[in-house]
Amino acid sequence: MDRTVGVLALQGAYQKHVESLARLGVDALLVRKSAELDNCDGLIIPGGESTTMSLLIDESGMHEPLREFGRHKPVMGVCAGMIMMADSVDDARVNPLRLMSFRALRNHYGRQVHSFTTSILSLIH
Repeated sequence: MDRTVGVLALQGAYQKHVESLARLGVDALLVRKSAELDNCDGLIIPGGESTTMSLLIDESGMHEPLREFGRHKPVMGVCAGMIMMADSVDDARVNPLRLMSFRALRNHYGRQVHSFTTSILSLIH
């Protein structure tokens, strides 16, 4: 049976997911409007910037349709997409979809280009 995986295409790295799905032989559909969810068997919410993604989801009227979709069909969140799936987020600018029961703690390093992790031992030497 053929299945179609939607990729939320409001903001972020959605094209990379479409390309990956194509390499796997999976039909992908860019989702920009709630009616397009009707043609999807699952959904990927890609990485991007969670405050911008949240704003665009709300402005496009997609918040409740995405929540309803996630109640009945599989959803995968990547990076900011996973933050959007959280029950709560430590940033009031993000209106999470509440699809999974966890609290997301956003990256507090500042701009993503400046993000890093390191061993505490490397700071001692």
